[in-house]
Amino acid sequence: MDQSSSSIHAAGAPRPVGLYPHARRVGNLLFLSGIGPRDPETNGIPGLALTPAGNYAAFDFEAQCHSVFKNVRAVLEAAGARWEDLVDITVFLTDMTRDFETYNRIYAEYFKDSPNPPCRTTVAINALPTPIAIELKCVAGV
Repeated sequence: MDQSSSSIHAAGAPRPVGLYPHARRVGNLLFLSGIGPRDPETNGIPGLALTPAGNYAAFDFEAQCHSVFKNVRAVLEAAGARWEDLVDITVFLTDMTRDFETYNRIYAEYFKDSPNPPCRTTVAINALPTPIAIELKCVAGV
């Protein structure tokens, strides 16, 4: 194993839902595991309330977007990286038609001052492991 490889576990990010680190550094690259909007303290999903039957009682996609960016930033900082170090982001949305415009607008707010914004790919998927509507997979240069 390369001596410059290490796993990162960020106290300020939500616990992973499986056996994996928040991120892994290999050389000068930092690979973040999929990061969702769950609250690191409560494990709840911001802007989401479900009925006992599992249907939406409340849904605020903007709250999930802001929370996912906060969680990505927490993992970056735990790894000694900065927001500006992001080089590639893959976005997973469970409802592209409903949520892409909102995500695109909020994303632009977070990167509006960046002279060198990261590459980005947005993918529509059927579901995520928890009832979240968005997840980010990021790569940073450190």
